[in-house]
Amino acid sequence: MKQLYLFPLMIIGLLLFANPAHAQLSTDTSTVKEVPIEDLSIYPNPASGQKVYITTRSNKPKIVEIYNVLGKNILSANLTGTELNISSLEPGIYIMKIQEGKSTATRKLVVR
Repeated sequence: MKQLYLFPLMIIGLLLFANPAHAQLSTDTSTVKEVPIEDLSIYPNPASGQKVYITTRSNKPKIVEIYNVLGKNILSANLTGTELNISSLEPGIYIMKIQEGKSTATRKLVVR
């Protein structure tokens, strides 16, 4: 009787472990290269007020996204100047993603 119960288990084990797993190979050889933003400056950091200033060499319009440490998007803004209103942010540590034209940068922002 024991052999009848073990036989199906042996077959299942052979099916699971006899077929080797293959890693999926990517044929895409292109890589995404981040173009840095020239002379990026974020101040004050740590921020204790209601505004943060973001300046660059070219001062073009920017898309700014702020994420909490869990990766949730907390704030999104399109900046034409240098001033970002952060009055809605509670004290904590955030990640800022800044895009200016084709250039992008990621920085840490501390709010007190």
